[in-house]
Amino acid sequence: MNKYELALILNAKIEDEARAKVVEKVEEYIGRFGGTVTDVDEWGKRRLAYEIQKMREGFYYFIRFDAAPDCPAELERRLRIMDNVLRFLCVKQDPKVLQAEVEAAARAEAEVETEAE
Repeated sequence: MNKYELALILNAKIEDEARAKVVEKVEEYIGRFGGTVTDVDEWGKRRLAYEIQKMREGFYYFIRFDAAPDCPAELERRLRIMDNVLRFLCVKQDPKVLQAEVEAAARAEAEVETEAE
């Protein structure tokens, strides 16, 4: 199983319920293709760097998941035809970077505990 991160930009003009359904649908696709979602990070409404489909804002989501190597291709195939998805990018996370992040978080936590004592 590889670790992946999916960046997803959704239409800003849709309602909260519709956005939640789109994210649930993406999570369902990941599960259907043998993956497991580990984290969903909602960044909220942000201004786009350039206009996409005459829109200047979008809702940003970052979904981290573990899956087999064929899962991202199938997921991207489904995302291409979803109406409310403006842009998406799925990348494989580097194990060295992940390990460095875990170590940095552990060091920061140790420093906080040391300061509290």
